[in-house]
Amino acid sequence: MAEREAGPRPGGRSARVQASVHRAVRALLARMDRAEVTIPLVAAEAGVTPSTIYRRWGELNELLADVAVERLRPDMVPVETGSGRGDLLAWAEQYAEEMSSGLGREMIRDVLAAEGAAGPRRCCCYARQQIAVIADRAATRGEAFPDLDAVLDGVIAPILFRILFDEALGGERVGVLVEGVFAGFGRRA
Repeated sequence: MAEREAGPRPGGRSARVQASVHRAVRALLARMDRAEVTIPLVAAEAGVTPSTIYRRWGELNELLADVAVERLRPDMVPVETGSGRGDLLAWAEQYAEEMSSGLGREMIRDVLAAEGAAGPRRCCCYARQQIAVIADRAATRGEAFPDLDAVLDGVIAPILFRILFDEALGGERVGVLVEGVFAGFGRRA
């Protein structure tokens, strides 16, 4: 008989509980102010005991961060425009718009309010994966494309910094960032 690996089964009870709790959080946040949301309310809405939530997430901030990170996961591949530069520009403009929306700002705050770096790292991983798709397309077309870290540092970081601490960047300014990454890349190549 084969030994079973430790950890939750994909699609098992753990996944169903997580899905139910996430749905409950989203439903409660749609109906009430986030300051009114509590773990007992989430548990009642999800049909689980509060101890289930405390055991899995520990505290409300961690649960809200988990829900936010899940919502930040891209649900589609970046649009294809025919060039790596165009693909990156289209994706970065959409990213800036989504992250600077009211919901986007709330999700960023929730992720940053949680203890530890797991949530922010997952968000960075999602952005890196999307940029990698764009870079791979460019490589398939024979185009040169900047290093993924250069795009994170030169495009994504300024977008998020401005959302957090200043006015969000508009499409024109995002375009300047994309052009800057490609210009800097050309000088290094």
